[in-house]
Amino acid sequence: MGFSDFIGNEGTVRRLREAIALGRLPNSLILTGPRGAGKYTLAVMLAQAANCLVQPMTDGLPDFCGSCSNCSRIGQALPLEPRVEEAIAAREELRETDKKETRVLVQTHPDVLVIPPDPPQLLIKLGQVRTVVREIYRMPGEARRAMYIFTSAAFMKEAANSLLKVLEEPPAYATIILLAENTGELLPTIRSRAQILRLGALPLEEIERLLAERRSDWKPAQRALVARLAEGAVGRALKFNLEGYLTSRQDALLLLRSALAEPDHSALFRMTEAYRAGAEGQEKTSGLLRAVASLLEDLMLLLAGQPTMVRNIDLERELGTMSQSVSLTWIESAVKGMHQVESGMRRNLLRSLSLDSFAAGLGGQGRG
Repeated sequence: MGFSDFIGNEGTVRRLREAIALGRLPNSLILTGPRGAGKYTLAVMLAQAANCLVQPMTDGLPDFCGSCSNCSRIGQALPLEPRVEEAIAAREELRETDKKETRVLVQTHPDVLVIPPDPPQLLIKLGQVRTVVREIYRMPGEARRAMYIFTSAAFMKEAANSLLKVLEEPPAYATIILLAENTGELLPTIRSRAQILRLGALPLEEIERLLAERRSDWKPAQRALVARLAEGAVGRALKFNLEGYLTSRQDALLLLRSALAEPDHSALFRMTEAYRAGAEGQEKTSGLLRAVASLLEDLMLLLAGQPTMVRNIDLERELGTMSQSVSLTWIESAVKGMHQVESGMRRNLLRSLSLDSFAAGLGGQGRG
């Protein structure tokens, strides 16, 4: 096990390994790239390489063994989702008074702390950053370098300002890693105090070849669809929940059809009733919004005369027909409506009503 397991972006990985070799791993680092590009995996690998007890070398650069006590404990933070679920479940076991003061954190090694967005708003909160502030000035006990990994760029304003103070005077023995799909979500003052490295998308042909090797259970047409939906992100392609996406996409199509053509919204209302409160409803709504975004992007590509770039290739005919009824202004309104639904999710608004309002608002914008 080592950096050879990381697929793609060899140049970026090499730069980081060279920084470790020279003892110049930045105190503040932003890893940016599309969802599923491997940002979190690479951040954990960096923590392992910086603290590996064996310190192997491959291609003349530092690597990690994956099996020493530091590597194995840090590696237990992968994959992220089950660790976050465990942290949420542990918080739910607390008394109500303690639950309000407890923030979700993942720590499988005493000197490596992972900070995910805290539900239900799915934002990095002040209490989480305060924990980092409290811990970061403590010398690492079992590692050479303490690592703090923020898995999202979505910060509450107070949390972002608190983090900024740490970034201004970080201790020499610690590295803060911020993962961001869009660096624009971060304060300019945070961006200016961190080194930014981007993980780029892999070519479509490489993703398709990888899926043919590792997802032989999918039919060729399914692999072709997933390869395009993954947008060059290898992690997203390999872990793609195709059945879940197709279910979400069917609801997304119903929502768009209702907005564009169908005066009877009874089917839409029956569908949105399933998008209720709770973690399951939140995950379902997020999946629906991702599917809506994918369809809107394809409609925009068709309007721009770029049919070969459409991702939902199995819906080309229907999307082509739909594109004749929309305009760029309508698509822009749809994107704004999606952002309003997402904002409502953070404020715990009733999701079914938010989605109904979203669809009705699109219908009110006209059909292009």
